Amino acid sequence: MAERKRIGLREVRALGPNQEIWDAAVPGFGARRQRSPAVAYVLMFRTSEGRTRRYTIGRHGAPWTPDTAREEARRLLGEAVTGADPAADKQSKRRAETVAELCDLYWSDAEAGRLLTRRKAPKKASTLLSDKGRIEKHVKPLLGRMKVAAVTREDVEDFMHAVAAGKTAGRAKTAKKRGLSNVRGGVGTASRTVGLLGAIFSYAVRHRMRADNPVHGVMRPADGKRERRLSDDEYGVLGRALRRAEAETVWPAAVAAARFLVLTGWRSGEALGLRWADVDLTRRTATLADTKTGRSMRPLSHTACDVLRALGRSADAALVFPPTRGEGTMTGFRKLWDRIAGLGDLPADVTPHVLRHSFASLAGDIGYSEPTIAALIGHRGHTITSRYVHSADAVLLAAADAVAAETANRMGETRSAEVVPLRANG
Repeated sequence: MAERKRIGLREVRALGPNQEIWDAAVPGFGARRQRSPAVAYVLMFRTSEGRTRRYTIGRHGAPWTPDTAREEARRLLGEAVTGADPAADKQSKRRAETVAELCDLYWSDAEAGRLLTRRKAPKKASTLLSDKGRIEKHVKPLLGRMKVAAVTREDVEDFMHAVAAGKTAGRAKTAKKRGLSNVRGGVGTASRTVGLLGAIFSYAVRHRMRADNPVHGVMRPADGKRERRLSDDEYGVLGRALRRAEAETVWPAAVAAARFLVLTGWRSGEALGLRWADVDLTRRTATLADTKTGRSMRPLSHTACDVLRALGRSADAALVFPPTRGEGTMTGFRKLWDRIAGLGDLPADVTPHVLRHSFASLAGDIGYSEPTIAALIGHRGHTITSRYVHSADAVLLAAADAVAAETANRMGETRSAEVVPLRANG
């Protein structure tokens, strides 16, 4: 084992990839980091039969801190002294009998960061929230009581058709006081939920709860996503709504965020999580460390930079678009967006994501290539995207300026453009 020292937050944060540290106070208690940024607390111990076991306590973060994980390690060591085998008990609990139990095990591992995505990283909080909703609102009500080993492809197909037909639709209570959630069915919901169900049963196969995945071979319909974009008239309506919102009592940061989204094509979560430390207004770039597709560097148009400068940066502000109160991101942005859209009577299906698709479509309309558009909005559609951002700064800045200028023009906010000189090759 490596050198022993008392594990604290400083030691955990200092762990590099594939490094581990062992505690000086509790024998066998340690923390390790693999390739991802996640750190897990572990315990090495011997059973009464002399077998060496490695037990993963959990991922760093609530509720596991160095102190709480150390106390859990002491408790587990106490069980081992009395002849118990916590690692074997944990393994036996993984053999869920019903689909509901299987879902709980899958969710527990996903939440703890033990299930990695195709990018070899734990699922994001937003993805976990979506998964939890689909499990609780669709999977458990229809399949939860079935035995894991008994589910067939026909059962999965019946499940898919039931969700598509709205059998699970309704209203459900949320954790908030007097909170209600509208549970919707439909083809898109059915397709995405069956995709999640396939991942859950793959988890069951890996843990030897059954030999095959019953979702394999099920023909899923298209998820029903509409490629909605703003029309020319809707651009004008949105521009008037934003100007009206600025004149009224709508939270200024929310109005600025909405304007920034339509001018950049960013995902709303990326904009709302943007920190001033990530922005370089001189170079007109923003560096996002952790997006849906990994690290991403984005060019910023002059118009988008003007939006950021108009906000002003207070000395204690970390987020570019802060919430109305408290810390963290602006969780109420969707309601504020609905209020802004209502000022212009925009159709209900004009969402923040429609602004993203409109930006990409407009870029295509004025002649930009797919790799350029992908670099502007952070798609990983091409393996050259990240390199493209570094080697063609002037090209991307010019593209960002052109699309933003056309967007502003359609919103009735024509601004003077700045010419960006391009470097000659060679």
